[in-house]
Amino acid sequence: MGNESLSRLLHEWENRARKVNGRKVETLSIYQGDDIKLEALARMYQLSKDDVVATLIHEALNELEAKMPYVQGNKVIRIEDGEEIYEDAGPMPRYMAEQRKLLDAS
Repeated sequence: MGNESLSRLLHEWENRARKVNGRKVETLSIYQGDDIKLEALARMYQLSKDDVVATLIHEALNELEAKMPYVQGNKVIRIEDGEEIYEDAGPMPRYMAEQRKLLDAS
């Protein structure tokens, strides 16, 4: 095994360890048709259904966060390159505040 192969293997192990170590077991209800789709994906890619579900939820949440609309508030919070940057009055600040509360409580 060459250095490049070992480096790639170590990188894959690190990624896998990060994914698994950051996970929490949850019980959730899903539609029967969705369960079949998840099982089909798991079999097709030779993954556990838990891996498929965790990855899909993670990616969906990242995409949802990216699509949260910015709503310009009334308060200027900083100046960048001579441009006034206004506070975000949309859902993102509330969402982030709820996340902070949950992290502080844990």
